[in-house]
Amino acid sequence: MLEKEELKLTRECLQMALEAGASKARASLSKNEMSIVATLDSEVDKVSGCLDRSISLNLYVDGRYGTFSTNKLDRESLRAFIGKAVGTTRMLAEDPARDLPDPARTAKDAKDGKELGICDPAWESVTPEQRIAFALGNAISAYDKKWKIVSQEGEYSDSQYHNYVVDTQGTEVLHSETSFEFFTELTIEDNRGHKYSGGWWEASPLLKDFHPEKVGPAALEEAVMQIGPKRCPSGKYRAVIDSEVSQKVLNPILNALNAFSIQQKNSFLTDSLGKQIFPAGLDIMDIPRTPGEACGKMFDSEGVASSNHYIIKDGVVQEYFVNTYMANKLGIPPTIEDAIRPYIPPLNMPGGRNELMQLCQDGILITDFCGGNSNPATGDFSYAIQGYRFKDGKIVHPVREMLITGNIVKLWGQIIAAGNDARRCRAKLTPTLAFDNVDFSG
Repeated sequence: MLEKEELKLTRECLQMALEAGASKARASLSKNEMSIVATLDSEVDKVSGCLDRSISLNLYVDGRYGTFSTNKLDRESLRAFIGKAVGTTRMLAEDPARDLPDPARTAKDAKDGKELGICDPAWESVTPEQRIAFALGNAISAYDKKWKIVSQEGEYSDSQYHNYVVDTQGTEVLHSETSFEFFTELTIEDNRGHKYSGGWWEASPLLKDFHPEKVGPAALEEAVMQIGPKRCPSGKYRAVIDSEVSQKVLNPILNALNAFSIQQKNSFLTDSLGKQIFPAGLDIMDIPRTPGEACGKMFDSEGVASSNHYIIKDGVVQEYFVNTYMANKLGIPPTIEDAIRPYIPPLNMPGGRNELMQLCQDGILITDFCGGNSNPATGDFSYAIQGYRFKDGKIVHPVREMLITGNIVKLWGQIIAAGNDARRCRAKLTPTLAFDNVDFSG
């Protein structure tokens, strides 16, 4: 937890900045405590812990702007550091667009950091013995003796994160969050000596909702399902993109809606605000204020209040992501600097990837992206993938060494359905997605 002295010291940084010659300032204290137990082949391999603590400063000096960070948090060191930082900022070019956000836009209801209910008091009482028990008790070998396991790595971790933001205009906001995570990766060998790897992870901000026992079976199943891959001929297929990786086709949209990309003329969604760019019925939301769920937050890095709202509604673009600087630069109203917890609601049918394969009947299930790129200015993309060929709604065989190519806007224009299986432990709540007429090349 954050101590009163740490909060006080962060506030004092503002006064130090003003005394050194800054006209305005923002200070952000970040503190992260983490414990890790790593396993190798069902034995403890490494136990470690870390404490990261730093203060970041945004300084506004004589029409100039600078950002600085330090982990030396005693008063004498901070005063000297801030004095030098103000002096350095004076040497930079003027930038009249730089400013703190309007105080009316900053969060007023993030006072103790626990408003979202994602800082679990149980974190304080987890013992080293319990951490080792979590790691060893969920090792792969505990689940299955049928397959020859060549190697198995696991990692249990728990952490507590705090972010405290204050500025010289009266903003004071606090965010606290805990996380419990377990990850396993393994390699198996078939009867011909071929090796296949699989991995899985589970995480939760609350210990009572943490289910590491799911990780081992899921990782093993992923490895087993990759046995016997075959090539598929090039052509147009229906594509079902698993929820674990579907954010790959959402990220280009979010990036293109960022005002910085628009200002740099590097966005395929320039001049899209209020326009029907995507199919009717498609919604993309930001839900950062959902109680009890990981990665929510009541404010952005400027302290601006977040809200649950539509980014795209019924296919119409509702907003750009515009921080204070970009608002002043472009002469447009500010919003929030980025999507905090984007969410795609179900479309056309409930269910997960099995239901979407049944709906599509024939196509390719994508379970991993293995490289490639997307052009932020045009939306054109080319991604290497691996996954499975399916027919009659059921998986037939694994596929590898294939590419999908196309354009992001056109791809989303061909959406068939979005499932209801978004992984709640992820920052981006993207479910399994199904698209028609996707170009695959082998």
